[in-house]
Amino acid sequence: MAVPMLLVSPPPTLPETRRALYNGLQSCSTMAELKQFHSQLIRLGLSTDNDAMGRLVKFCSVSKSGDLDYAHKLFEQMPQPDPFIYNTLIRGFSQAQSTHNSVLLYVHMLEQQSVQPNHFTFPPLVKACCCCCCCEIGDARVELGKQVHAHVVKFGFCDDMFTQNSLIDMYVGGGMLGEARRVFDEMPERDVVSWTSLVNGYSRRGFVNEAYEVFEAASERGSVGWNAMVAGFVQSGRLREAFALLERMRAEGKELNKYVAASMLGACAGLGALEQGEGIVDYIKKSGIELDAKLSTTVIDMYCKCGSVDKALEFFEGLSRKALSSWNCMIGGLAMHGQGEAAIERFREMEREKIAPDNITLVNLLSACAHAGLVEEGKHYFHYMKEVHGVEHTMEHFGCMVDLLGRSGSLSEARRLIDEMPMNPDVGVLGALFGACKIHKEIELGEQIGRRVIELEPHNSGRYILLANLYASVGRWDDAAEVRKLMNDRGVKKAPGCSIIELDGAVSEFIAGGRTHPQSKEIYAKVDEMLECIRSEGYVPDKDPVLHDIEEEDRENPLYYHSEKLAIAFGLLKTTPGATIRISKNLRVCKDCHQVSKLISQVYNREIIMRDRNRFHHFKKGECSCCDYW
Repeated sequence: MAVPMLLVSPPPTLPETRRALYNGLQSCSTMAELKQFHSQLIRLGLSTDNDAMGRLVKFCSVSKSGDLDYAHKLFEQMPQPDPFIYNTLIRGFSQAQSTHNSVLLYVHMLEQQSVQPNHFTFPPLVKACCCCCCCEIGDARVELGKQVHAHVVKFGFCDDMFTQNSLIDMYVGGGMLGEARRVFDEMPERDVVSWTSLVNGYSRRGFVNEAYEVFEAASERGSVGWNAMVAGFVQSGRLREAFALLERMRAEGKELNKYVAASMLGACAGLGALEQGEGIVDYIKKSGIELDAKLSTTVIDMYCKCGSVDKALEFFEGLSRKALSSWNCMIGGLAMHGQGEAAIERFREMEREKIAPDNITLVNLLSACAHAGLVEEGKHYFHYMKEVHGVEHTMEHFGCMVDLLGRSGSLSEARRLIDEMPMNPDVGVLGALFGACKIHKEIELGEQIGRRVIELEPHNSGRYILLANLYASVGRWDDAAEVRKLMNDRGVKKAPGCSIIELDGAVSEFIAGGRTHPQSKEIYAKVDEMLECIRSEGYVPDKDPVLHDIEEEDRENPLYYHSEKLAIAFGLLKTTPGATIRISKNLRVCKDCHQVSKLISQVYNREIIMRDRNRFHHFKKGECSCCDYW
């Protein structure tokens, strides 16, 4: 009987073993697994093979589970590492923001006669210099990037787009926009990254016109470029142009991402444009944009600054997870609207949720107490937050307490607190006391503090005007005139009163006494009608803010046409009876306009929500939410 032959597989060859190891390395996920593969490579005599060891170096250098120190040890054991290994390790150190090690490796590479840099060498090396430049603007180490740029030219990689884009990014990060532009202009070919990097650089540094020029000339515009341009307009206060760009994005079928959405919500908050802000919130919800902590906080901030604190609360309550920033924003929003007790209740709820407060929480909490006249509560939380939560008092906290005490008329206590501060008071702290002196006509102290804050902020027109008003309130006209002369001699210009109103998605702007609006004739006629109507309710012009002892008739007329009165008149003309009128003003509302707004809300049966420089006023049925405490 024949014995069957047994089929025995031959032992794997070295190429097959190597292939199996390489395949295993591709699925490697931990350093422990990698070290096992490393031991097998040593056993097979491949510990000096650049192809094999390069795969280990790559995992250790650029993988999230890697170990740069281990990669460097592997590198040191190689007799002749090739460009791939050098480039991979340079990339790893660059990602780890280790500029020093990246540059040392590059120098070591140059010392090896058989190894030359290639087009994979410079992008990570330049990126390493980006980390250096961003941290060392103006420092000698910025010159390191320029030296690397010289090597790019020397080795002939000026036409490599990745390298050139990295150079633009490096110069932008170091604030060298001229150098960045020169690299850009000399590029034989550009991609979307090239255009976006330059737009972003100009925008971040405040050169919005230059950014827009590049943006318009761009052959390709990515979402980052759109966002950079929108953010540039918003940050420079050119909010109308930001809105126009948003409309253009939509017209061109570009989708908003969360960064553009956040920038535009900031623009809506700045203009008080609630309708447009709500449109962006609806878009966020429908498009599935992730509502992370930052974007959620921006939505709350928009609602609060557009005068809709109820919608801010509704949105806030609907969040499944509330970050500290959202709590702080909600407390701050309630503070702006004079809802001090509601702000305190939110803080207590925050404590119940085991969310640790920070110094911003305390600023907002003290502001809430100051705007609502909650003096004892403010004193309590000033000490409580330090004793219970370990929040150290900062300059801002002292400024809030001085404001709180000063508004309530406790000027001596406010002055004592300043004297006991562990640091020298800044202009914010002194300005809070100065404002309180004006409110309570404390002339002697106000004069002393007023002169001091003017010298600390010689270009702030508000400081001069407040001191002149203080003098005028007690008939010291010569002193008031002397302050005005000092202001004029120094070339300090008073910011004109400006009010903004949004209707049907369009934003209209009014300047005190201005007649540039196409419907100015009807608006001024409406103002005259308003004032005539409220005179029957006892309206008498409040002339307290006027700086000079001029004729009575001349003193009344400027008050009649303050910007908020023009905006209210426009709102009455353009909205249906009973509709809420929302206005944003760049300055603090004056006593006369405050009184007029209360009476108009009563006579015309309207709610008027007005945001001034410091807070919100909700006028309804002849009353204001601030209870005349502002």
